Amino acid sequence: MEELIQRVATAAGITPDKAETAIGMIFAFLKKDGPAAEVDALLADLPGAQQAAAAAGGQGDGLLGGLMGAIGGGLMGLAGQLTSIGLGMSEMQAIGKEVFAFAREKAGDERIGQIVSAIPGLSQFI
Repeated sequence: MEELIQRVATAAGITPDKAETAIGMIFAFLKKDGPAAEVDALLADLPGAQQAAAAAGGQGDGLLGGLMGAIGGGLMGLAGQLTSIGLGMSEMQAIGKEVFAFAREKAGDERIGQIVSAIPGLSQFI
């Protein structure tokens, strides 16, 4: 997980703590909105990912995150959560690209493709 945190922090120009929080939010989103078997297998392939998802499960539920989740859920809800920790769109895109590049390296193109194709709109962020 440390390697991913450092890669994300560098790619997005954010602190490692913020990168760790954002990664956890992304994994929690995938667990909630993605195909269960594929996401569980992915998280099992990434040491520390299950714990990051669990830790982030309740984060970003403030007013903005809650409103975004109520309005659109899915990617809109995730964007609201990431915004609530101070991330802008360009940072979100950099984080998404880095997280999914790392996941492809560890879990393979096929599993990532299955997850991305199951979540509407996700492909534009990876």
